[in-house]
Amino acid sequence: MTAAKKLILKGSTKFISFFNRYLWRISLRNELAIAADSSFICGAMNHKTKGIILKTTKYGETSIVANIYTELFGIQSYLVNGVRGMSKKGGIKSNLFQPAAILDLVVYHNELKNLQRIKEFKWGRLYEHLFFDVFKNSVSLFMIELLQRSLKQPEPNADLFHFIEDALLRLDEAGEVVVANYPLYFALHLSGFFGFRMSDKYSDRLPALDLKEGEFVAEAPAHPYFLEGEYSRLTSMLLRTMQPHELHEIKLNQEKRRVLLHAYEMYYALHIQDFGTLKTLPVLEAILS
Repeated sequence: MTAAKKLILKGSTKFISFFNRYLWRISLRNELAIAADSSFICGAMNHKTKGIILKTTKYGETSIVANIYTELFGIQSYLVNGVRGMSKKGGIKSNLFQPAAILDLVVYHNELKNLQRIKEFKWGRLYEHLFFDVFKNSVSLFMIELLQRSLKQPEPNADLFHFIEDALLRLDEAGEVVVANYPLYFALHLSGFFGFRMSDKYSDRLPALDLKEGEFVAEAPAHPYFLEGEYSRLTSMLLRTMQPHELHEIKLNQEKRRVLLHAYEMYYALHIQDFGTLKTLPVLEAILS
């Protein structure tokens, strides 16, 4: 055998050995991944729950991580495989994970994990207009962002879940005037679930609304966070509105809605640490104008 052939044979042997080691590492990595996934499922129980989609983030080529507010477990993060991609089936699945979608879920829940798994998912309620009407969709995105910024702990709250679910379904069927006033109504009533609902004691003797205290007071406070005059009166009317259809009776122009929306955003920022600013608010203002 010539020296050249020996050199080629030696190089081929090294390559085959390297390639075999590479395949072994890949196989081991896959086995570990499968084992980890199996341990997750073995340590978790199946639960049926409703969920409202808050936000999704792309993960890998075909998967997503979905933040979902669930009826049973509060806010949770779920890894959902195979819902993205070029196939028609993947596109249909991804439509279920739009913000504000209401789903029926079967989930694995492991208290020791921050990232949960979904076994089954399907539509819980189908909207007629909310995903296709630009006005209603903008309001729903505002509602979802407000909820997400307000939720700081994963604890479940069935009453809060049912309030949000009902609010979204009522928005879907609402008329034009109700839709325009809906963000104000939702913001005021949502705050009650987090312990800082404004007390409605508006009167001629208590005409100013102190946003720091959430109280109507006799005189404007020394700090700049307050409403007075027409804006205090309108806030009182909104607080007394118990059903969305009653919003039709409250007549507001664009400027009044703008002032109130920013005041209510400030109200949340004063009562929730690290609340920040609502990214959907400028879009909502532009759409509703």
